[in-house]
Amino acid sequence: MSRSKALQYYILIRLLLAPLMLWTMVTLVFLLLRATPGDPADAILGARAPESDKEALRKQMGLTDPLWLQYINYLWGLLHLNLGTSLTSRGQQVSQIIAQYFPATVELAVFSMAIALVVGVVLGTLSASRPGTVIDVGGRLFGIIAYSLPLFWVGMVLQLIFSVQLGWFPLGTRFPPSLPAPQGFTGLYTVDSILSGNLSQLLTTLYYLALPSLTLGIIFSSICERIVRVNIKQTLRADYVEAARARGIPERRILISHALKNALIPVITVLGLIFASLLGGAILTEVTFSWPGLANRLYDAISSRDYPTVQGILVFLAAIVVFASIIIDIVNASIDPRIRY
Repeated sequence: MSRSKALQYYILIRLLLAPLMLWTMVTLVFLLLRATPGDPADAILGARAPESDKEALRKQMGLTDPLWLQYINYLWGLLHLNLGTSLTSRGQQVSQIIAQYFPATVELAVFSMAIALVVGVVLGTLSASRPGTVIDVGGRLFGIIAYSLPLFWVGMVLQLIFSVQLGWFPLGTRFPPSLPAPQGFTGLYTVDSILSGNLSQLLTTLYYLALPSLTLGIIFSSICERIVRVNIKQTLRADYVEAARARGIPERRILISHALKNALIPVITVLGLIFASLLGGAILTEVTFSWPGLANRLYDAISSRDYPTVQGILVFLAAIVVFASIIIDIVNASIDPRIRY
């Protein structure tokens, strides 16, 4: 079987398995939510609300139905692309909530990813090109320490230093409430500011993005740094690199044209999964910085036991993870001819 046909067969299998993976995630989310202690009616109406009101709310939510019937009804809604109606947002559709809050999370994830890539690739390259030096030791320590740090702790420390002590950055939120926010069809404040030609709004948006993006970027840059460092060191010991040195090719050119290029292939492999992790793992950062994104909205929904909103957001994020992994496999196979399926 030729490589192109093998790749097409592999992609077809992954696409056919995607619904199965989504169904598994949907089932787990559905069961885990209902296995969690607590009554959604108590969380929404309060423990002192009349029992008749609580029972009416349970009936409205379908919680009085048998578990298997609740499950069938939920799957039927998903098949019709109906994620349900929020119980705490005055009847707002979950799909509308996702459309409203997701752009803020995407914007935070994109800038965090940019910081992670720049810091990780630079530190990994410097560390691998200078083995045994202080730079190499420092790069390894950074990778270990940054990877082990809790997200919320890093966010609070940065807030304490740069917001409270130095006063360089705001404590949180996405845009100052006293100023009109950028308006546009994308919901991404940076993009909408550029499209409208408003430099002041763009600078303000970047100013408020800086600290939360740095928090996420530092944590995930450790992954890039370790991958780049290990692969560059392996590449620099390869036979074709020694042959290039024997031909008198400058070390800097070998490092950039050969070692770094090959080291970025595994980075690209995990890039989509890192981005998907940023979308889902941003919940602690968004809560810490009061960032009005989808992860923060998910936290509120979990606190209020809003079943439809929690299920809808988690299914949406799960779909992103599944399809991001498929896209990364395709891209990786296209840029690396050594891969066989």
